Amino acid sequence: MTRLVDRGRSLEELERERCPTPSAEASRLVTTAHTLRLRPIGELTVEDMRLLIGQDVGLAFLLPLALEVLRDDPMAEGDMYEGDLLSAVLTRSPAVWNEWPELGRELAVIVSELIELTDLTPHLSQVTERFLAR
Repeated sequence: MTRLVDRGRSLEELERERCPTPSAEASRLVTTAHTLRLRPIGELTVEDMRLLIGQDVGLAFLLPLALEVLRDDPMAEGDMYEGDLLSAVLTRSPAVWNEWPELGRELAVIVSELIELTDLTPHLSQVTERFLAR
């Protein structure tokens, strides 16, 4: 799915939803996600996308961007491990792929090509098999 989105706008602007500033007691994850929602999506790094997608934040805008990255480098790495963006994308709820089936089909192509070319780690093999079996 090609979606023309102004990459100079933040998730907060694109979703037209303002989230309250986290309290001082909020976890680092909550605080970081809030901060990233305010950053223009075109400036988000692989790690930023991995974190937000893993929290189901901004999926309508971030999944297409993540698939762009994964098309070029299926094993793109944030701060966790090689392929962590792919893992974050693959482990979204099946309802996500029902909502955006064209993204699911595109991801299936990326993953199928990757399997042919690469020996995946046990974790990535497992989440890939689970995704393809859906």
